Amino acid sequence: MLVGALADAGADQSAIAAAVASMNAGATVSFEKVKRAGLAATKYHVHTGEQKAHRHLSHIVKMIEAAELTSRARANSIAVFRRLGEAEASVHSVPIEKVHFHEVGAADSIADIVGACVALDNLGVDSLACSAVNVGSGTVNTEHGVLPVPAPATARLLEGAPVYACGPEMELTTPTGAAVAAALASSFGPMPAMKIARSGFGAGTRDFPGQPNVLRALLGEPTGASEAVAVAVIEANIDDLSPQILAYAAERLMDSGALDVSIEAITMKKGRPGHLLRVIAQPNDRERLSRILFAETTTLGVRAYTAERIVQQRDVATVETRWGSVRVKSSPEGFAPEYEDCRTLAKAAGVALKTVMAEASEQYRKNSR
Repeated sequence: MLVGALADAGADQSAIAAAVASMNAGATVSFEKVKRAGLAATKYHVHTGEQKAHRHLSHIVKMIEAAELTSRARANSIAVFRRLGEAEASVHSVPIEKVHFHEVGAADSIADIVGACVALDNLGVDSLACSAVNVGSGTVNTEHGVLPVPAPATARLLEGAPVYACGPEMELTTPTGAAVAAALASSFGPMPAMKIARSGFGAGTRDFPGQPNVLRALLGEPTGASEAVAVAVIEANIDDLSPQILAYAAERLMDSGALDVSIEAITMKKGRPGHLLRVIAQPNDRERLSRILFAETTTLGVRAYTAERIVQQRDVATVETRWGSVRVKSSPEGFAPEYEDCRTLAKAAGVALKTVMAEASEQYRKNSR
């Protein structure tokens, strides 16, 4: 489905077919325009003969190294298979060298992984972001018998990534697809701020009633906004914790990647004074930061929900003061010297913080004229 979506978005179909053919894996590929629930999409067909090839990782790596691929497509293909091999080895508790790839080592799955890496390289994709992953539900038949969805290897590959189950009761994310996402995606969660240039839809084999069985690929350029529009908010009411420990917890949360942490004085049940600790985070950091909150405070539960955050694009410039360099953050509506830079210089020079901040602001105004 990913290969189909990338081809739909403009990847060279003949280049993908030629690269797969050069693998000598016993597979040929073709592309077809289809509809899924009325939505036009491209179906990537992999044609193989009757084969039950069980290949080791070393064998597959040699095939990739001998194929006619660009250096980046080759490196990415090997990285995906290594990630998949590590997951299979962990699930079956065997050394990675002993892993038989079963269906994954067959020609169709080799064509899927190599085809995806070739298509990404052909489109010049420098960074890949992945949405939360719909893994499906129910069970799936494998060479190891009937297994729950997500399959063990899929679950291992998607550890740390946001997943959900929605739609028909079947496997919607295979180990092969999970391996591509795990190995190549730099982030999981909401769509990053970008200017969309092209889009494409890759079709699955089945046609579900009322829900298009497609995968969408969006290609574009980053706009410069670093924060996601959607954020996770994590809150806890705490009435039995030392203020020193509460302050340390907030500091650790910020050091661990929280976008913001605030502490508010509140009145809790039975008139007890307490504090509301609120954390704003990237959605894919929610679970990790929640664990830190549990570890560093006495709370037994947290509230977590999704909110929208509207941010302006910000730029950072450096100005020189008589005490040293200061970064200045600016937006179309104004600017502000970086507090930590000014604080460090003020302490070192023994001057007032407001004096350093005032000179940094004046230097920024002069440079902006």
